[in-house]
Amino acid sequence: MPLTTTRPEITGTFGAVASTHWLASQAGMGVLERGGNAFDAAAAAGFVLQVVEPHLNGPGGDLPVVLWSAHDRRAHVVCGQGTVPAAATPQAFADLGLTAVPGSGLLAATVPGAFGAWTLLLQRWGTWRLRDVLEPAIGYARHGAPVLPRVASTLESVIPLYTEGPGAWTTSAATYLAGDDGAARAPQPWSRLRLTALADTYDRVVAAAEAAGTDRDAQYEAAREHWYRGEVADAVDRFSSTTSWRDVTGAVHPGLLRGSDLAGWEPTVEEPAVGEYRGVQVAKTGTWGQGPVLLQALALLDGQLGADGDPDPLREDDDAWVHACAAAFDLASADREAWYGDPVGAEEDGVDVPAVADLLDPAYTASRRAFLGEGAGSAGPAGHELQPGWPGGTARRLPQLPVPPRVAGLGSGGGAAVGEPTVDRRPDPDEQGPQPSREELGRGDTCHVDVADRWGNLVSATPSGGWLQSSPVVPELGFPLGTRAQMCWLPAGAGTAGATGGGSPRSRSAAARWGSTLGSTLRPGRRPRTTLSPTLLLRDGEPWVALGTPGGDQQDAWQLPFVLRLVHAAERARARGEAVQTALQAAVDAPTFHTETAPSSFWPRQALPGRLLLESRWGSRVAAGLGGRGWDVQVVDGWSLGRLSAVALDGGWVRAAANPRGAQGYAVGR
Repeated sequence: MPLTTTRPEITGTFGAVASTHWLASQAGMGVLERGGNAFDAAAAAGFVLQVVEPHLNGPGGDLPVVLWSAHDRRAHVVCGQGTVPAAATPQAFADLGLTAVPGSGLLAATVPGAFGAWTLLLQRWGTWRLRDVLEPAIGYARHGAPVLPRVASTLESVIPLYTEGPGAWTTSAATYLAGDDGAARAPQPWSRLRLTALADTYDRVVAAAEAAGTDRDAQYEAAREHWYRGEVADAVDRFSSTTSWRDVTGAVHPGLLRGSDLAGWEPTVEEPAVGEYRGVQVAKTGTWGQGPVLLQALALLDGQLGADGDPDPLREDDDAWVHACAAAFDLASADREAWYGDPVGAEEDGVDVPAVADLLDPAYTASRRAFLGEGAGSAGPAGHELQPGWPGGTARRLPQLPVPPRVAGLGSGGGAAVGEPTVDRRPDPDEQGPQPSREELGRGDTCHVDVADRWGNLVSATPSGGWLQSSPVVPELGFPLGTRAQMCWLPAGAGTAGATGGGSPRSRSAAARWGSTLGSTLRPGRRPRTTLSPTLLLRDGEPWVALGTPGGDQQDAWQLPFVLRLVHAAERARARGEAVQTALQAAVDAPTFHTETAPSSFWPRQALPGRLLLESRWGSRVAAGLGGRGWDVQVVDGWSLGRLSAVALDGGWVRAAANPRGAQGYAVGR
């Protein structure tokens, strides 16, 4: 019996786009229809996402891209993760009495890297000019885009932050709140939201680009000059240095980001980190992102699932493989907390960031695999504690893992501006549980877009940050800055014992083997260790699938079972002598799960050791089995975890799938 899916498997030969919003997907498909390639289409879709999902990303945010270029037949990473400002030193936060970087407001702002990454992608691999790529986004910004119900509820949740008390975000109220009578009201669902100041900003960027002449390269160079060393940088500098706004601590602070920080930054093209699972190559960002977590988890599981000869080790009535995945993910996440960070300048800064090759070394993986039987959700010797290893040899010092900060009070509406989970925590309708709070409704999030074209190019891009609830709008520009610096830990001793929002690190183990410095410690001029995690799969060295999801720390947790399902399904088809037909939509639809053992990367950096969230479609047998293995199982609504999308080049076909959860993501193609 063929597997029933929520949506048809998009299959064709021309091209396909899948994203977290139907308008972005259609904008990207329109570019393909008019002769653009996957890189042109991805950028056009990405700029549209800034307008139609302003609660999930914006021009002030960040962007990593993993791509396959058919021209040079290689995978590449484009890094649009901006750096921490030069003035954002640990001492600067200590002088403010802070022991953690706030999760909202201006103090957590980093260089807005998304624009640089999109334009570098276009310049190096695209074919279109900036005017044409930006046209759909400018049109929606100027003439209005439909207000999603979630946008309306998010804005409703931040009205107190925008309008009440000292440091209220009045510039954001003027941008996003409606009311002809002067009253501050969130726009109604399916009404029209116009962002005219943003449209004007992009019009001026296009004008600056075209003033450089007709050469494409010169236009893109001029556009970035205007953004990072011209009008946009000047406006950011003035706003950050001369105005003060309330943040999640309840206090009013100015910013630390300056025009010189933007001027000194450039987007980069890097080699991807590459791992392998059962012959499939998986390409991710380096350790400045959390992407290698997926590579480490897959390496731990390689050879384990189906080792008993079971041709289908991923059955939805079997808790054993869910436990194995959750334990592997927690082990990899422990290394993320201990070791990941920006490798640039690590030695100079006195921090130890291992090479990805050390993290994936077969001998190291084998030593870690021994812990799978006593994963974070079991009653093993380590209980529910994170268990980092020693990649590259025992000579390394194991950093001291931090304790999440105390939540001392969020201020008026401040709690509605923190976090980045794509986790709908509604309980299963048949279960009793709390309803989402104002804070949960207002949390920020992420977008994703995947594109495949008829020339064999693939793009996976995960734009995020600069949400409407992250920081106040820069009025001259029409968008807020991001808050990615909240992912940086402050070193032990920063701030004062009684400061708001504590967070000084302490040991999570009684053993005297802990050091004090993390790769993700706040380092001016370096990249925060981001959660954004696009993915590219290659099969026999050929491009196969581009995929990703929003979801903060859960991005790779949700990608893990998705990748496993694709790979094992392909193996079963080969074993039966059948042609491999990649069932993307079935893998997207399938029930999923994640753990919350590792500290959140977002303020207030809370952890729930041993907690495992499970969609109710797994059934009571699986939930009970996981509980028996020691996990603290929380059953949630059956369609609430993950927002995966994917495209594939599959035996002469182009395929695409998008997430049905939330009824917003969409895949198009022909």
